Amino acid sequence: MRRFAAWIDPLEAAVGRLRRRPGAASGVVLFSAGGLGDTVLLATVFDRFAGLARPGETLTLVLRADAGAMAFLFDGLAEVATVDFRRLARSPGYRVRTLAGLRARRARLVVSLDHRRHPDLDEALIAACAGERTVGMEPRRWAKYAARLGRARACYAALYDSGPDRLDKVVRWARFADWLAGTERPLPVVALPFARLPPPVTLDSPTVYVQPFSAVAQKQVPVDFLARLIAALPADWRVRLTGTAADLARHPAYRGLIDEPRVTFDGATFRDLLPLLRTARAVISVDTALMHLAAAAGVPTLCLASAAYVDEIVPYAAEICPPNVRFVYCPMPCQGCLGDCQLPAESGMYPCVARLDAAAAAAALRGLLDGG
Repeated sequence: MRRFAAWIDPLEAAVGRLRRRPGAASGVVLFSAGGLGDTVLLATVFDRFAGLARPGETLTLVLRADAGAMAFLFDGLAEVATVDFRRLARSPGYRVRTLAGLRARRARLVVSLDHRRHPDLDEALIAACAGERTVGMEPRRWAKYAARLGRARACYAALYDSGPDRLDKVVRWARFADWLAGTERPLPVVALPFARLPPPVTLDSPTVYVQPFSAVAQKQVPVDFLARLIAALPADWRVRLTGTAADLARHPAYRGLIDEPRVTFDGATFRDLLPLLRTARAVISVDTALMHLAAAAGVPTLCLASAAYVDEIVPYAAEICPPNVRFVYCPMPCQGCLGDCQLPAESGMYPCVARLDAAAAAAALRGLLDGG
């Protein structure tokens, strides 16, 4: 990537300056390079950033392409554009077109919403915008790119010190939004605005959704662990296993769950699932996007989590955690590793996942169901 980025980026910038159209800059471009789950969490605080656009201005949210499946959460709030980071890193033609397209927007304000930034990816996109004013957070320390991240500071008019490296993501965003707006508001609870939720779709019978799949296979709990939780549900309740056909193909062991008569597979998209989730009795999920979506929609949600994102994503910080979600995880001396596990896998799982307590998970599930 660095081979061609080093000459493409300055060349595109020079050509862009020569082709610059006359007229005043207008519009706000927000960048978020997180994945699907991060994008759900961003949607819970996005109203605080939407006010940065002036009347009549376009507000654009730029997402990583694989997070685009959650773009519907921003309908009516922002125009969503996506960038394929893989192609950005590997295809010179795609990189030139992407950078030139961002520069052509002539944005008045460009905002990076990310604490961790890569100099050849999101930092390059932000620089290409050449916004009239560009702001962001002080980037997380990254020894490998320290010098280049230092040079990237030149395109920012101001950088906000958002706190320590490990801090709840929603708390960090809320404080950053306050800094941008010059306000000081109470921290938000993790919840999508009720008025922006789709109407619920009534299910034929009491139903629990189970999401066993994660993009990181080491975060998935064993089949028998989930089977134990399913067995604890009332006998007349239905269970829908969620995911994609590709998930089942990669992890065929989970097909065993569907062998039970009351369990079916549901491969619906996030957009189509959300109205159904709103009338589900509960969602049982590993730490993945569906878990955040269910929790933010007010659905009773049990998260079977690794300890990798303690103090940053899950469990949510106590002051923002909604009452409809429970987190079960195994505390570890190395927790908060952000997925960079240095310990040997145990039965194909992160050790913190392999050591999850099934009895504690069942008790947490009973507490959720008893609470309605």
